[in-house]
Amino acid sequence: MARALRIWGLLALAAAGALLLALATGSSAIALADVPRLLWQPDGSVAAEVLHGLRLPRALAAFGTGALLAVAGALMQVLLRNPLADPYVLGVSGGAAVGALGAMVLGLGALLVQLGALAGALLSIALVFALAHRDLARLSAAGSADTAPRLLLTGVMLAAGWSAVITLMLAVAPEAQVRGMLFWLAGDLSAVDAVALPLAALAVVLVIGFPAARELNVLLRGPAVAATLGVRVAPLQRRLYLLASLASAVAVTTAGSIGFVGLVVPHALRLVAGNDQRVLLPACALAGGALLVLADTLARSVVAPQQLPVGVITALVGVPTFLVLLMRRGAPR
Repeated sequence: MARALRIWGLLALAAAGALLLALATGSSAIALADVPRLLWQPDGSVAAEVLHGLRLPRALAAFGTGALLAVAGALMQVLLRNPLADPYVLGVSGGAAVGALGAMVLGLGALLVQLGALAGALLSIALVFALAHRDLARLSAAGSADTAPRLLLTGVMLAAGWSAVITLMLAVAPEAQVRGMLFWLAGDLSAVDAVALPLAALAVVLVIGFPAARELNVLLRGPAVAATLGVRVAPLQRRLYLLASLASAVAVTTAGSIGFVGLVVPHALRLVAGNDQRVLLPACALAGGALLVLADTLARSVVAPQQLPVGVITALVGVPTFLVLLMRRGAPR
């Protein structure tokens, strides 16, 4: 437990440092020493208005979104027992993209775009769950069937279908709307206004998921072994799928499709914290949040006043990081 507390403490300090840097960095720089004072005692200055009106909501949304993606990735890798699983592997991001891009094509406002993304993500979750329900029911009866391959194949096929619809929508959309659509697809936090949603979803996912961490450790040994050791496998798998899908849906609704956070963060942390889900899940939340805050800070400052899609930054960081992990470990587990 002492080791886990040390890991969580270091990651919490890193997350706090990332948030502090995000609040101080921008086209109108604020001294690091002034940030705590302006946070607690706004003085009505331009710096205080920028801090509270623009940077703080964006930084908190980035932290919540990154934490959701990392936790969802860790849960998906346990559920599917596949080291390459990420939050979007079952088609959630594709469904959200179709909903959001459809709203953009119709010329709807930002709120309706977010609602469209959420509706598309929930539709994708429902489709995968319904298509795999028969196997989950059989697992409940037999106690030893492995539904992970069927669930993965169902999600991959659904994601391929969503991808085709997205390509069609981009092909027929007016040129004036294509740039905004591409930005959304690459991940964008510039228009975030629903800060409470990702933070509340993160709290729900951790409160429900963390008590099951011991059972998740057993599930990693396979559903047959887990059932033999007394784990109720089918309900646990349903809970995992719904929690990971909820986290992914809220993340993609908040900031679009941001890749690599949910894939790289769990693998990187296993090098330090091992594969004990009791340690890994809170660590993923802290590390994923810190990573996306830093990536968003870089995205809005590297070519300021222009902004880059944050998903581009996470991909540029994630690809070499994952390759380094592969070389160090031979293969992810």
